[in-house]
Amino acid sequence: MGDVILERIERDLRAMADEPYRAFQARLIPTIAADRILGVRTPQLRRYARDLARDDEAAEHFLTVLPHRYYEEYNIHGELITRRRKDIDSLIAELDRLLPYVDNWATCDMISPKLFARYPAQAEAAIVRWLHSDHTYTVRFGVVSLLEFFLDERFRAEHLDWVCGVHNDDYYVRMAVAWYVSVALVKQWDMAIGVLNSGRLERDVHNKAIQKAVESFRISDERKALLRSLRRR
Repeated sequence: MGDVILERIERDLRAMADEPYRAFQARLIPTIAADRILGVRTPQLRRYARDLARDDEAAEHFLTVLPHRYYEEYNIHGELITRRRKDIDSLIAELDRLLPYVDNWATCDMISPKLFARYPAQAEAAIVRWLHSDHTYTVRFGVVSLLEFFLDERFRAEHLDWVCGVHNDDYYVRMAVAWYVSVALVKQWDMAIGVLNSGRLERDVHNKAIQKAVESFRISDERKALLRSLRRR
């Protein structure tokens, strides 16, 4: 029965595939082989995952299967976890299973566990572990989770310290750190500008954070002028 379920899901995905979009995604996600991308547009994929999440047998069987072959299957896996796991400990356990297999920024950034907002202490404990992982996209997921769920009312100064303490040579981790700091400059200006003034970030991350912040319409012209003056040569 399990094979039948997996075959049906692959058949459904192939039916939704769009070749021009597949080629576009292959250029956008260079860390995975092009033949592992089917080319299903994200809104369709999300709708499919939502419907699959209602099928207990199919969804639960799919969640037992790792690794997957296709990029879209990993995206569905992430969606199913966030839709079906209502207990924070179970959610984190499932993420711990999935994250080591994530091999691209797009799948990483698509996983958005809303349960983190209800259980911030448990989420923070998991994020600290993920930030210290040796796996690129586990670290990136930790940074992006802090950006998504902990830059507003749940923000604490320690979060900036955690992100600034990430030292990783991978491009996709470094860009996530820059992205986090750029959004922190929008939402937590006083703390984030202190990070730039301190010179704690490596030069390329520091300058990329400034670039992204200056491009934001949510930062005033006066603050943008200050940010430009902090660029490092």
